[in-house]
Amino acid sequence: MRTRTSTTRLVPLLLALLLSAVSAGAVAACGAEQAGSRGSESSPQREARARQVADAWDGSEAAGKWREGYHPMGEVVQMPEGGLRGEADRHAYETGNFGLRGNLPAAPHKDGKVTWKTGDSLTMPLMGAQDAYKALNRADGSPGARLTVTGAELGEMSVATSRGPATVPAWLFTLKGYDTPLKRAAVMPSKLPEPPVEPVEDMDIDVLSPLAGLVGVADDGRSVTVVATHGSCGDGPVVDVLESDGSVVLSASVAGAGDGICTADLRSRKVTVTTDEPVGDRMVLDAYTGQPVPYGERPGTSESRN
Repeated sequence: MRTRTSTTRLVPLLLALLLSAVSAGAVAACGAEQAGSRGSESSPQREARARQVADAWDGSEAAGKWREGYHPMGEVVQMPEGGLRGEADRHAYETGNFGLRGNLPAAPHKDGKVTWKTGDSLTMPLMGAQDAYKALNRADGSPGARLTVTGAELGEMSVATSRGPATVPAWLFTLKGYDTPLKRAAVMPSKLPEPPVEPVEDMDIDVLSPLAGLVGVADDGRSVTVVATHGSCGDGPVVDVLESDGSVVLSASVAGAGDGICTADLRSRKVTVTTDEPVGDRMVLDAYTGQPVPYGERPGTSESRN
């Protein structure tokens, strides 16, 4: 294993806060960027748990079901050509502050098709433009700069997935002041299969803590960026890596977590970890939950690299 990420000592409380924040699409940013930082010392408990998770998933029925699904491993939103212009527009996007002028269409049909370069395809429920807009508009009319949507039409976009690049249905939103649209995938990820291993219980955060989400895998497959969480105690997140033939297991922990009382505010940080071999079609698993790390759309976090 190799060191890298994460949190405080109130695991049950922070896990509840984490699940609430991820479901709302809002994990608060915290902390300065770190480069090449090292985390807590190697823990036999952490290593044993990572091996347990890898052994449970490798060759399992759940792994087979996961590989048959549509699981994004990168952005499901594509910016207009040339990107967003100006700091105000970029801030509006990052905070999810959009405005709507006009009407948005309903989905023209019930289902859409996800297609891979291999020719494999998967039929998925198609969301309407209004639902896709709500996924973007997390701030819901908050004060400040915002991106104004004036219309939408159904098209396509390419998304990095656990099975390689896929062409997926997408809503193409017309933005005021832009000549090309902002694209948002119009299908949701497949439901995760029932994991073949239970989540951990009663383990201190300096040993193991949950990850908040997957940001993406590098084009060469040799690094993975995730969001790790922590409270006000300790030196920040660290993530260890265990690689097997079928999976890459990430074990998050909090470096320097003390025994004192900590505030329960939930902070987060992007952490990039490297792998010995390209990730390829291997599953990226969270040692704490025992499940694949879900792709997290636009988590607002600072960055560090371990």
